[in-house]
Amino acid sequence: MSRERFQSGGMNSFYGDLLYDQVIRQEDFLRKLKEVVPWDSFTHRLLRYYRGKARAGRPPYDPAMLLKMLPLAYLYNLSENDVERFCNRDLPAKYFSRSDVYDLGLAIDDPVPDHSTLTVFKNRILKNGKLGAYTRLLNDIIGIALESGVVFGSLQVIDSTHTIANVNVEKDHRRQKKGERPRDPHARWGVKRTRILGDEKGHKKRVPQFFHGYKMHTSFNAEAQMITSVEASAGNGYDGHYLPSLIESDLSQRLNIDMCTADRGYDDTDDHFFLQTRGIRSAFHLNRYRTHKRDPNKQVWLELKAQPWYKYLVRGTSPV
Repeated sequence: MSRERFQSGGMNSFYGDLLYDQVIRQEDFLRKLKEVVPWDSFTHRLLRYYRGKARAGRPPYDPAMLLKMLPLAYLYNLSENDVERFCNRDLPAKYFSRSDVYDLGLAIDDPVPDHSTLTVFKNRILKNGKLGAYTRLLNDIIGIALESGVVFGSLQVIDSTHTIANVNVEKDHRRQKKGERPRDPHARWGVKRTRILGDEKGHKKRVPQFFHGYKMHTSFNAEAQMITSVEASAGNGYDGHYLPSLIESDLSQRLNIDMCTADRGYDDTDDHFFLQTRGIRSAFHLNRYRTHKRDPNKQVWLELKAQPWYKYLVRGTSPV
């Protein structure tokens, strides 16, 4: 592809590399990450996912630039909207996200690609089954962070976020009744959250809120404030099934994990047992039935809730 097919930045402006070199420290983590990983090698590998290999339509951003913005979302637990704001306001982040292919990098006064462009890019790659490439890239990033002296703590926070599929469900259902294939055959219905609502008689009940799409399961290091492992599933994926693989991925990256916390969606007996076999303390928000059932087995859960460190992590009370 010729250089004219990519959107160009303003690196030839007054605000070229000069201010970047003056302001960003050589030891800055994102600067090191930009220099160590051969990002430009991803450009042509990703063009296959563009219509006509990006030779048709408007000139796209260099896909390597967009690829670098996604790890920022994973590393700092940001949405696409937040990544756009972060890269526009944080100089090291803008320096990291800019493209060096064909000298089309962003000048300090250039805006980064907007959040909608980033979302379209992410969906284009994920639709082609390339989450594994992101996972490997994330593992490389964590390795670089460890070697660069970034301190990772002993507490991992497990959570999941939902992504709504880019499908009009009603229209898609009508198309399928006519024998057409679904627009996104891998998307599934899942529960986003439950709300407690009251009826006319004052009775309260939990009402689930559904979404149609996917889930992203993440492991987040509390001290480093970085996501360290990622798993994807359809919207109906059971959260508890993904905790073991997330923790195994963290351990393979030499993270020294002592405790793991998560919401009630991960309060699964198998997950508690898994963590115990790995010498990791579980500080999950326990479901009510754990301590309110008439069963002698509830004693172990009562003892867990009485631990000072559990109260500190789950209830937010002082451990001393």
